[in-house]
Amino acid sequence: MPEDRETDDITGLLGRWRLGDLEAANRLMELVYSDLHRIAAREMRREHGEHTLQTTAVLHEAYLRIFRSGPIEWKDRAHFYAVAAQQLRRVLLDHARRVHTDKRGGGIVKLSLMESDGSGLALDERLVALDEALVQLEALDPRAAKIVELRFFGGLTEADAAEVMGVSVTTLRRDWDFAKTWLAVQLA
Repeated sequence: MPEDRETDDITGLLGRWRLGDLEAANRLMELVYSDLHRIAAREMRREHGEHTLQTTAVLHEAYLRIFRSGPIEWKDRAHFYAVAAQQLRRVLLDHARRVHTDKRGGGIVKLSLMESDGSGLALDERLVALDEALVQLEALDPRAAKIVELRFFGGLTEADAAEVMGVSVTTLRRDWDFAKTWLAVQLA
């Protein structure tokens, strides 16, 4: 029986998954795996070469967190990628906190959110500092904080992030510039 185009469409698969169709969830992961792997790989390239996590492990942990989270009222493809970005951020942050707690150190990382000033903070310290600053930014400007999450951790383009946020690309750029400047001050 041939499937119609909507069942292969990410939004259509999300709707079927929400209704309990696990086959749709599996098909969804087949469709988005390479995109999510690319996003996770980009995040891992930002880190020092001696990092103990592997790209596939980060991706699989984020995948498990999405599936274990219970039913999600998926809106569309952009919403799925936003949730995936959030989970990738949490995986990296949890790992950084474990490394910091265990006193195992970590490598130096260049974060491309803003031009690096050559700070010598270890990876775990920088991710924790960034997370703390994002929590503060979220209290000040929730939309700007979400845009950082989508662009920096999720790797979404301006257009995709604007779609997720329901704003124009111009508004997104203005919020993105504000967030980068505010975070640079906080992380200095």
